[in-house]
Amino acid sequence: MKIALGVEYMGSDFHGWQLQKSGIRTVQQVVEVALSSVANHPVRVFCSGRTDAGVHAVEQVIHFETTADREDKAWLFGGNVNLPADVNFVWAKCVDDDFHARFSATARQYYYKIHNTKVRSAIIAKHSLWESKALDIVAMQRAGKILLGKHDFSSFRGSLCQAKSPIKTIEFITISQQDNNILVGIKANAFLHHMVRNIVGTLLKIGKNERPVQWMQEVLNAKDRKKAGATASPQGLYFVKAFYPNL
Repeated sequence: MKIALGVEYMGSDFHGWQLQKSGIRTVQQVVEVALSSVANHPVRVFCSGRTDAGVHAVEQVIHFETTADREDKAWLFGGNVNLPADVNFVWAKCVDDDFHARFSATARQYYYKIHNTKVRSAIIAKHSLWESKALDIVAMQRAGKILLGKHDFSSFRGSLCQAKSPIKTIEFITISQQDNNILVGIKANAFLHHMVRNIVGTLLKIGKNERPVQWMQEVLNAKDRKKAGATASPQGLYFVKAFYPNL
């Protein structure tokens, strides 16, 4: 059987998603331990998109294969019993044999949280980026529109990126504000390593009026990572969900 699950986690106390040889705490590590306990055999999981240290997920999608015959609710509730408080399964479902959490996904969505206030917050410090300088939301929205569609996103590509092609298609970029909180939402068919955080870092320079809106077009055209803004810190980034044809 092949089982898919939705996984929610706060990444603050994890060294990212991917299992590490050193045995340091990762999301994959604790998830595999929990599911192996329910299955009564070792389980290896595959995810829709690996996240870095400090990055969170609203609905990461994973799958694994098992010889154990369990109801969906057994994987869901049995798995949660064995998980730490900062990770949770939100759904579980038996899927077709050809389903793959990564390769079957047709699109992925992220959002990035910015706490825009003169005084930092001790409560949400691990859950949002703090920016003390007032941001020009309208300028950021105009700059975001420049990135819509199919482009070569080499200027926003992390140095450790292993993607075969820098060409991706962004479906939407939304930037909204409620009180002191700004939310940047991005959906694309796929993302390069650090792509969202590098886009946000570039938007921040425009939002702080350090660069004009049109600078975003110059950065995109340059296809040079050195031309873009700094990589935004990880704690503001959330993997929202992956999209599948039949899930």
